[in-house]
Amino acid sequence: MTGSTLYLVQPHGGADPFPLWRAVAEAFDPARLTQARHLAGLTKRQLATDLQAVTPTAVGLWESGATSPRAELVGPLAEVLDVVPEFFAAGRYRSRITQDSAHFRSLRSTPAALRAKATAFAQQVDELAAALEALVQFPEVQLPGYVPGEVDPSPFAGQPVAAAQYLRRRWELGQGPVRHLVRTLERHGIVVTLVPFAGTDTAKIDAFSTGAGPRPLIVCTPDRADDVYRHRFTAAHELGHLLLHGDAASADPQQEREADAFAAEFLTPAAAVVPALPARLDLGALQTLSRDWGVSIESLIYRSHEVGRLSEASYRRAFQRIRQHRNLGLIVNEPVRGYPGEIPALLSAAFTVATTSHGTTLASLARQLRLTERRLDLLLDHTGNRRPPALEPDSAQ
Repeated sequence: MTGSTLYLVQPHGGADPFPLWRAVAEAFDPARLTQARHLAGLTKRQLATDLQAVTPTAVGLWESGATSPRAELVGPLAEVLDVVPEFFAAGRYRSRITQDSAHFRSLRSTPAALRAKATAFAQQVDELAAALEALVQFPEVQLPGYVPGEVDPSPFAGQPVAAAQYLRRRWELGQGPVRHLVRTLERHGIVVTLVPFAGTDTAKIDAFSTGAGPRPLIVCTPDRADDVYRHRFTAAHELGHLLLHGDAASADPQQEREADAFAAEFLTPAAAVVPALPARLDLGALQTLSRDWGVSIESLIYRSHEVGRLSEASYRRAFQRIRQHRNLGLIVNEPVRGYPGEIPALLSAAFTVATTSHGTTLASLARQLRLTERRLDLLLDHTGNRRPPALEPDSAQ
């Protein structure tokens, strides 16, 4: 349990809830209300309407810290926002992740409410990681220049290819394929998550990343995971943002191009892949390379054009043929859940170790984080469709 003793007065069996609600009102943390409201996808006006007893102005005053809700409103507020009343109390670690510190690839096309929901989710993942790391030793963060909780300019600014080559050397990946990319990221201290945190709206949010917490975080979205190659390139793209762009504003087109260049070199080093590329358009050879390197055929076609193996006309014809093959079902997407090492496992594995070593349960961890068990299940990705992971991630090669 964290610093507060509010759980000592939690009502049981129909007991008077007001002692708890009064204690929460006295220790009310405005940022927790904002986080819960964003996770619920509600505006201040919508929340006020649902409460039926306050105005949007009152909600704004609560979130600014100018006033706190009356004790009798704490319970209804928690019910509307689907949290436990204790969620609103101060006295525990609160994430510093903000929208400004996250790299959203589709910033302009993603509605503000969904960006806010995604950021609030990232905050909760960050807080979960911190709670588990107090019990279980996590891998050391191995990103050059990374300082926990700070977002600094990168020593590789403007040099995506050099950054990818350096990181491959530092992580001792050699020049071959990165067999288990997500597990490789986790093994080097990066938290990765892949859950439908916004329900059906998750598909409207592209992957994003942030280095503003104690650990770098990459949030991948399940709709991108219906294609393991796209999923891998997306994760490598976000790794590029973490390494290259520090505190720079997100959604800059040049940053996106640099992150793509980083991902291409990290997954398919030119020195190793270019000699293997066919001298002319050969879809059979490209499909073999695609499976060997864990990247899409489209990525290899782009790589071939980039290094001069394909002319502009051949490049365009290649994409036309790929589209035809996909439309005919001759090329199909392969979902990520069929590939070991591409589903995040670090947080779930840490929870398993905490359970074995410290007797931690879902209920006790939920109480510590002041979350519902259902919410904690989502954060841990206890979806029931994968085996419990081992703490030590698989080898990257």
